[in-house]
Amino acid sequence: MTLHELNAGSEAALSESSKRCCDSQVWVQRVVALRPFADESSLLQAADDVWGSLTRSDWLEAFAQHPKIGQRSASKWSSTEQSGMDHASMDTHAAMHQLNIDYERKFGWIFIVCATGKTADEMRTLLIERLNNDPTTELAIAAAEQCKITKLRVQKLLDE
Repeated sequence: MTLHELNAGSEAALSESSKRCCDSQVWVQRVVALRPFADESSLLQAADDVWGSLTRSDWLEAFAQHPKIGQRSASKWSSTEQSGMDHASMDTHAAMHQLNIDYERKFGWIFIVCATGKTADEMRTLLIERLNNDPTTELAIAAAEQCKITKLRVQKLLDE
C-alpha cells in the first residue's frame, strides 16, 4: 500500500488494513480520521501520538491480539517478528512457555516485546527481568514495546 493509497482509500478498507498494525479499535479509528498524511514521517508520528493518547483498556485490547512469544501464529508479520524463536532449544521453548504463564498470572496480560531482531535468549532474559516490575511500571514498558511494534508494522504496511 502506498501512502497515496492509504490517504485515498475507503475508511473501511483502511481500518481493516490498520488493524494489522495495531488491533485497538480506538487507535484504528483515530489514525484513520487523521488522514491525509503528508509523508511517512507524519503517519508514523500520528501512530505514535495516537498510541500515547490511549487508555489502559485500549492498550490491553491491542496486547490481546498478539500471539505469545514462542507461540505459532498465522500472521506472517508475527512469525517474522518472532523468528528469533525459530531455532531455540526445547529447553528455551519450555522456559518461555512457563515464563509466559508466570507473566500473565502476575500482570493479567501477555508479555509484549518488540521481538524484531531479538534472539530467543534475549527475549527470555527480558521476560525474566520484567517479571520483577510492578504492574504500573510493566504496563508502561509493555505499551512502549507495543508502540514500537505498531510503528514497524505501519512501515511494513507501506512496503506491501
